This record gives sequence, C-alpha cells and structure tokens, in this order.
Amino acid sequence: MSTTIRSWEKMGMNRLDYAAFYRTIWRWHFYAGLFCLPFVTILALSGSVYLFKPQIDAFFDRPYIHMPLSAPARGLDDQVAAALAAFPRSRIKGLELRDDPTDAARVRVVDAQGQEQRVLVRPDTLEILKVDAEKWRLSTLMRDIHGSMLLGDAGAIALELAGAWAIVMILTGLYLWWPRNSIGIGGVLYPRKGRAFLRDLHAVTGLYVSFFALFLLVSGLPWTKVWGEAFRWSKGITAQQQVKMDWTTGPSSAKAQRMAAYQAAPQALAEASSAPDAHEGHEGHEGHADHAAMKQERSPSRIVGFDRVAAIARDARLAEPVMLAPPSPKNPNWLVRSESQNRPLQETLHIEPKSFDVVKREDFSGKPLIDKVVGVGIAAHEGHLFGVANQLLGLFTALSFLTLVVTSVLMWLRRRPIGALGAPPALVTPPRLAPALVLLILAIGVFLPTLGVSLFLVLGFEATARRFLPGVSRWLGLTPRAAPV
Repeated sequence: MSTTIRSWEKMGMNRLDYAAFYRTIWRWHFYAGLFCLPFVTILALSGSVYLFKPQIDAFFDRPYIHMPLSAPARGLDDQVAAALAAFPRSRIKGLELRDDPTDAARVRVVDAQGQEQRVLVRPDTLEILKVDAEKWRLSTLMRDIHGSMLLGDAGAIALELAGAWAIVMILTGLYLWWPRNSIGIGGVLYPRKGRAFLRDLHAVTGLYVSFFALFLLVSGLPWTKVWGEAFRWSKGITAQQQVKMDWTTGPSSAKAQRMAAYQAAPQALAEASSAPDAHEGHEGHEGHADHAAMKQERSPSRIVGFDRVAAIARDARLAEPVMLAPPSPKNPNWLVRSESQNRPLQETLHIEPKSFDVVKREDFSGKPLIDKVVGVGIAAHEGHLFGVANQLLGLFTALSFLTLVVTSVLMWLRRRPIGALGAPPALVTPPRLAPALVLLILAIGVFLPTLGVSLFLVLGFEATARRFLPGVSRWLGLTPRAAPV
C-alpha cells in the first residue's frame, strides 16, 4: 500500500473512498479541460500577440516617423485643427506627444456613437496621411478578442466562465500530478520516453506553467463582466467614478468609458457651428469684430495651447505614450496623461489654461491600496511590469497553454472508446468528502460566481442523466464501475 493511501486511511478514508475521490478529481479535470480547450486556445493566441502591443503599433507606424519635410513643421495647434476639420462631427480625445517634430501628429477623436478614430497629420502640409478606426487596429483587435471574442458581453461572460474552469483544471491537474508511487523524477520533473511521453509532457508542462497560469487567470478577474462588476460594486464605486478607473469590465463598460470621454471633450466643429449665438444678428454693432475674433478663438478647430502644454509635458518626462487633452466644460484644465501599460509609472498633470501652471499632479502612489494591487497585476498580466522579460514570460505561459491543449486532445483521441465521450468512468461507491473540502468548494463557488452556478448545473445534469437518461449516462461514463481492489 502506498504512502498516499496510508495517509488517507489516517484521515478516516479507506482505499475505496480514496479510489472514488481520485476518480472524481480526474473526471472534473476532464470536464474542465474539455470545456476550456477552445477558449484557452483563443486566450493564448490573442494574448501572445497583445503582449507585444508597443512593438506591433510601432511597426505599423514606421512610415509616419522621421518623415522628410518640404517645409518647417507647423505648430501642434494647426495640426490638431487639421484633424478636427477632417472630422467635424467628432470631438477630440487627445493628442499623442511626440519628441520628433517630423513625426506625424496622432490625434484621437471620438464621435457621438463612441467610435474612436486615430488621425495622422503630416506636420508641414497638414495633409491627412491615415485614419485608423481604433477598434480595427491589430493590437486593439487582439485585445477585444482576448476580452470578449468580439461577441459583446455574452462573449465576455463565456470567457470568464472558461477562465474559472481553467482554475479548476489547473488545481485538479496538480493533484493528479502529485507523485505517489514514483521512483525517481522521470515523469515528475521531465517527460520520459516511450508510451508515457505524451502523458508526461502534459503533466510536466502543467506543473511548470501552473503558477504563472494561475496568476494570469486571477489577475484578469478585474476585467471580467460578472466578477469585475461585483468587485466594483464591493468598492462602492458610483457610475461617475467608474469612468476614472483605468480598467473596464466587458465591452459595454468599455463603450461607456468611450462615451464618457465624448461627453467630457470640447464641442465638435459641427456642433459649434450649428449652435445658436447670442450675438447673431448684431454684426453691425460696434463690437462685431471683437465678437468674430472670440468666435474663432473658441472654435474646436482652433484649440490653442498644445505647443505650450507639449513643452511642459516633455520637461516632465512622463512614461510614454503621453496624451494631451484640452480643457472642456467638464474639465477646466489641460490634462497631460501617461498611458503607459506599466501602470505604476502612470501620472497625470493638471495644467491651468491661462497661466499654464501645473496645479495638480496625480501618480500611482496616491491610489488606494486595492487599486495598486490591481494595477500591478494588470501591468504584469499585459507583460509590461518589468520590460521584455515580462513579455517573454507571458509568451512562455501562452505557449505552455497551447502545449497542454495539443497534448490533451491527442491523449483524448488515443484513449477515447468508440461510442463514448471518454470521461473517466464513475465508481459504484461515491467518495465521502471531508466537511473542510466541501466548505472549500463552496467558498470557491462563491468567490467565482460563474463557476459556482455552472458547477451546480453540471451536477444537476449528471444526476438527471443517471436517473432518466441511461444512454446519455453511459456515453458520459456515469454508469458506475466497481472500484479496483
């Protein structure tokens, strides 16, 4: 009798109980893996691309940097005005700060439907070189696939459910990996040759990637629809404060954030030109020239101050990329905001529009502790907390996930009997679970509500199949078998 069996007997569990318990863990590992496979593949592929967002964005922007100019570069105010004139019904979200004046200006605009565009303007001629719909840029597309599979909130919930079951898959896999009667470290720390190679490769890969995989799954929870919204609610965040958070919870939350940016931005050119003017019809009065000058000054196509704010931002040396946002009715100051994916490096400067003095500076140290924890987790999840090494570690985790997917499918196809799902068959004697283990399962189900609900549904379906659907029960492997003696 093995050491493991003896330890279970000391806890009051006999050999039959242990065999039933082991078989149950194996079944749930099989269920979790079978459900997670397609979603884990999507997450691994999209995540491995999004890890390299800065490099990907820089690659596609190569034609628009260090451009040979035919004349001196125009001021940033003129470049922004050209972009807004090309999109008279959109409002400005911000201008990305560039150190080289020969780089194309990158102006972000957003329309009333929350659709964001990135307008690239040639510095000397003010020609519109390129217009990118933000949602169709490769890095953004990979992010959206990673978050919702482009299926809206329903897709986000499905991925959240898959992530919860992936946690079950990893924990049960570690239990199955745990060495019991092993002689040596072959099959434990490295795969053996021969028929056991595929199983060993699956088990050993799972061992080495388990910590990093669990970290990615847990650190991704704040982005999820159900868990993330519950987390926001538990923090007592109001609808107005949600916009200030630097992460979103699903596609609807992301759209609400874009709409909030539209509402907070200065009026679009078309809106200003169609708005009624209190001085309309008084052009013959003595002060009509001054009125015309004021009208031109407040026109969104001629926002003044980008050059002065850019000089202040360069001196502040914020982590790139840095966005400059002009004052608006909802925000009286200029904002200089670092949008670095390494969130601990993010800072925001508030600049008074008349004196151009920095009146407020916000950085990571001023955030609540829980937001700091989430921010560090998100930065590491996206691969930007400690540079290229973080990206490579994320890539290793994604490739390891894909290895687990391939090896599990091959093992399933090799072992699956004809006319059956191939799940590990149940035993005649169900396992007697210790009260502490039951409480642990319930706690995990409460902490991960999508997992808890789906767990009860699966258990209910199994009970129904056993009682009323004998053919389905046999196909699922629920028809009991005697335990090995």
